[in-house]
Amino acid sequence: MTGKRITNPAGSTNQYRGDVLRVLGALKVATADQIQRIGAPHLTFRHADKESPSKQKQARTASHTGALSDMRKHGLSENGGSTETGDALRNLTTKGLEAASYELRRPAGEMGSTARGAGSSGASHPMAVNETVIAMLRPKPNMAKLADDPPHVQAAAQAAVDSPDGIGTIASYWTEVPLPATGTWNAPGKGGAQADLVLTAPQDQVPLLFIEVDNCHETAEELAAKLEKYARFFKRKAKDTDGKERPMWRTRWTAPDTSSGDKTHPPVLLVFNRIGERNPNRTIPRLMELTRHLWEGERQKGGHHRYDGRIPIIATGLKNLSQHGPTGPAFLRFGRDHMEPLREAIGNPRREAADTRAREETARAQAEYQAKVRRAAQEQAAKKAAEREVRRPVCAACGAKFTDERWEAAQATDWGTPKDSHPHLCDDCKQKAGPVVSPAAATRERQEPVRGEAEPDDSWPDPQRPVCTECGAAFTDERWKATKPVGWTRSPAKHPTLCGDCDQRHGTDWEQAWPGVKRHDQEQDQDQAVPEQKPAGWLSRLRR
Repeated sequence: MTGKRITNPAGSTNQYRGDVLRVLGALKVATADQIQRIGAPHLTFRHADKESPSKQKQARTASHTGALSDMRKHGLSENGGSTETGDALRNLTTKGLEAASYELRRPAGEMGSTARGAGSSGASHPMAVNETVIAMLRPKPNMAKLADDPPHVQAAAQAAVDSPDGIGTIASYWTEVPLPATGTWNAPGKGGAQADLVLTAPQDQVPLLFIEVDNCHETAEELAAKLEKYARFFKRKAKDTDGKERPMWRTRWTAPDTSSGDKTHPPVLLVFNRIGERNPNRTIPRLMELTRHLWEGERQKGGHHRYDGRIPIIATGLKNLSQHGPTGPAFLRFGRDHMEPLREAIGNPRREAADTRAREETARAQAEYQAKVRRAAQEQAAKKAAEREVRRPVCAACGAKFTDERWEAAQATDWGTPKDSHPHLCDDCKQKAGPVVSPAAATRERQEPVRGEAEPDDSWPDPQRPVCTECGAAFTDERWKATKPVGWTRSPAKHPTLCGDCDQRHGTDWEQAWPGVKRHDQEQDQDQAVPEQKPAGWLSRLRR
């Protein structure tokens, strides 16, 4: 404990010193009260029993005040004057900004300046910027750290927890960001703007938002000139790392196209803190007319507008923002006549609704077309089924319709040959009719011995017995032997493919059809019967 006191005499902890680095790293200058409300909001609900508001503030900010004291000892922070209400202003040194870059996970070159001298004139504008950040953040207390507090403290903290959420974290906000119309990021040229705040919170559907805070000291013309600088910056292009030209702001921030499909520039939010002599209720209408060419969209057939190449400009009051938060109806977009939550104000809900209706209409038309196709297919299938039923065969015996399986089995082959023995009968009638015996089979059954009886020694097995090609009768054993080839020569019979009866009829039919004409086989027999004539002449005499 003694070592801690030597290093940090004020007794600060790492948690509170981290709060100081994160808040001052993002806001550049702030009071202990603002650091506490952002970094440790649960302390806001403690010490309510103190006798005065100043005592309550002193008690709840004591931890961060001690952290600032220890950091000043280490050269990380310094006092930067005081506000108009007497609160001490704190800012980081160069060493402190380097330490804050680790807490915020930002490059050291993007941390900005140390904000020295901001409190020389009361820092009214930085304080308004800080209050805008707190109103957008709406920090929620950690109820676990209030477990030992009285019930009324827990109830007040729970009400804050149940209130609408804010947008982003302290690391989502950047202050005093140059927007160079000429020059570079680190060395901006003349003619550019400087954003009071830049919000990047894609996790809350606000990928990129530029915020301008006005204490109602500027005229409508001055604000219009500032918005013209924004337009110049948004139109400026630069080569990205892939060598392609893109809008310069896209080389630093990532922001996808809007959900509505509009190719708009990033939105700009104007926050009016009414402490000056200007009345925003009169400034805003005049500003709308001066900047119409920057924000006005093109009306489409569906009643919505297209904002390609335009800047969504939104206005709100700091009091309304603090009361309702970014999710409440506290924002007026130029060109509209009603207040909206921030996400709706920077978007294009009418186009989104029109796109939704178009998608629903397309889906409905597709569903109707698919239903029509299905109905046509069902009607076609029913028609084919009816035509098939008309063609379904009927049993010739009992008149019953064939089943699908019987119909398939009874159909003829590709060559027109029936596959079934009774193609005109159903299954039951086919079984009653019994098998069909062909004439050839019947002849074979008559001529061939019954299985089990003795056969002649010179008979052949049934599978090899020839069948007459004329009548289909099986050869008798005698005819089979007569037509059998001898050795390598052909069969000695004149008609080896005919049975004995057909062989005799074949000869008789020829003689009746062609009387007096000899057949080719008879001519061959006569040629074989004529003796060979000996050659005449002197050569024959010599042979003798």
